Amino acid sequence: MDIRPEHDAAGHRFVLYADGDSAVISEYFDIDRRRNFFRTVTLGQYRGRGLAAVLTEYALDDTRRKGLSVVPSCWFVREFIETNAAAYGDLLTSAEPHV
Repeated sequence: MDIRPEHDAAGHRFVLYADGDSAVISEYFDIDRRRNFFRTVTLGQYRGRGLAAVLTEYALDDTRRKGLSVVPSCWFVREFIETNAAAYGDLLTSAEPHV
């Protein structure tokens, strides 16, 4: 399978293409130097192949390059960061400022 992750900045999403088809989409919004990932969707026929993890890694690497922190509202992104804390734990922030 030929896979290709892309950043669709205008659409505020990352897309992973598998054999030319849109297989995984991760949506976000940016505010105050934070990127909030709020939804990751894998189309049915592509589930269980680790493609969401490939796209999440790509998206988090892009986020780091841009100097942004991450608010993982999406459960998948949150669990990915927790599982890979050594590589991505430093990107975490909270959605609300601490008082």
